[in-house]
Amino acid sequence: QVQLVESGGGLVQAGGSLRLSCTDSANIFTINAMNWYRKAPGKSRELVGARNSAGDTHLEDSVKGRFTISRDNAKNTVYLQMNSLKPEDTAVYYCNGHPGNYWGPGTQVTVSA
Repeated sequence: QVQLVESGGGLVQAGGSLRLSCTDSANIFTINAMNWYRKAPGKSRELVGARNSAGDTHLEDSVKGRFTISRDNAKNTVYLQMNSLKPEDTAVYYCNGHPGNYWGPGTQVTVSA
């Protein structure tokens, strides 16, 4: 059974950086495309960015210029590099892999002012 797992979350001061990783811990699923979502307290889940199978990436305006999405094929892992973090980036971050629409359990990112 595919088990996407995020890692790399934590507590960081504003202006700091974190790198989130997403991989299939069961080593079954080959990640072709990956979306990153986040859900802040009291808010709806929102798309952060996406990377398709061709390697094209899309980032929402709120994170454009600060976040990047990359992939390590050898490790079957997709990364969300987050720089210049702001308190409003505080949320639980989820990876969503395709094909199959698999979701990880989420990792908490907290940015202090």
